[in-house]
Amino acid sequence: MRIIGLTGSVGMGKSVTARLFSEAGVPVHDADAAVHRLYEGDAVAPVEAAFPGVTVDGRIDRPRLAARVLNDPAALKALEAIVHPLVRREEEAFLAAARAAGAPVAVLDIPLLFETGGDARVDHVVVVSAPADLQRARVLRRPGMTPEKFSAILAKQLPDAEKRRRADFIVDSSGGFDSARAQVRAILAALPTRAPRSRPSDQTTP
Repeated sequence: MRIIGLTGSVGMGKSVTARLFSEAGVPVHDADAAVHRLYEGDAVAPVEAAFPGVTVDGRIDRPRLAARVLNDPAALKALEAIVHPLVRREEEAFLAAARAAGAPVAVLDIPLLFETGGDARVDHVVVVSAPADLQRARVLRRPGMTPEKFSAILAKQLPDAEKRRRADFIVDSSGGFDSARAQVRAILAALPTRAPRSRPSDQTTP
């Protein structure tokens, strides 16, 4: 089974591209959605222990948690040390289920794929990209978004040009849904002829 790592900076169209892979019959694991589930389940107790007062009605209150780790690199690292292993556990269970179902391809949708070293766990990296002016316009249309917040998000992400340089495939999302859908189908058609990246052997076994 080939594992695709799907990534892209904020506002580039990664979530839509993930849906297009799913539409094509490819199982997709959404790391952000996994975090949301964990904040209502297995992550609640350890996160509350590390950051007392961030739990409301048995769930992690994301705004409260964000306020505790914002601009505090040590706090963010502590949070990541709790959450990342739990997300990896879900990811591994997802991949095992996909292999058991005989899926030829599976997608790991990971926003910070390169930043967290996730590219070492996949066979191919797909980067979703668009011109910077379109990206900015998309993001600033989001409720509650400001230019300052946008800049802060970008500061935590690898520049788009570097992501494109390190990608195996690029989906240009500036041409609309039909164009992106065609690009996704072309990637899936090309996979059998493309050699995978090397990755740790324990990630290649069921």
